[in-house]
Amino acid sequence: MTRMLPATALAALLLNGAIFGFFYAWVCSTMWGLDATDPAVAIAAMQAMNASVRNAAFFPAFFLTPVVLLIAALLARQGQRSIAFCSFGAAALMYFFGGLILTMMVNVPMNEALARVTIPDDTQAAREIWEAYSAPWQVWNITRTVFSGIALLLTGYGLIHLNRNAEVA
Repeated sequence: MTRMLPATALAALLLNGAIFGFFYAWVCSTMWGLDATDPAVAIAAMQAMNASVRNAAFFPAFFLTPVVLLIAALLARQGQRSIAFCSFGAAALMYFFGGLILTMMVNVPMNEALARVTIPDDTQAAREIWEAYSAPWQVWNITRTVFSGIALLLTGYGLIHLNRNAEVA
């Protein structure tokens, strides 16, 4: 069973890296670009992006990252790799609460509220809607990006300890 550990740990790294990269792209380009455009266009673009993100390509990274990390942690525990066990387990918790749950409780409801908005013809009214949405959404996106980045670092740290003899944490 522990023969599956390296492949499982690499899958966890890949999924964790994918979701971190997804969140990070919003931080350093997407939202800045939307903020710099016409607010009516920004609202329409965000509505379209939010509607399209629930797809088969996004699902594994968003939903399966903590599952695969937990499996890697359990396999590491079985193989007496306690540092890897702690690292993968901490990464699973970090992403589960700071990435997945945070997104479901904060970003998704904000996205759903924006989806119900009828884009006004008046530029100032559109600007007010966009600014009320964008600033807080970005704070929470940065938060989930940081948590996902820490989870990614923990995953990498766990991988470093896979080839070591049985360890004591």
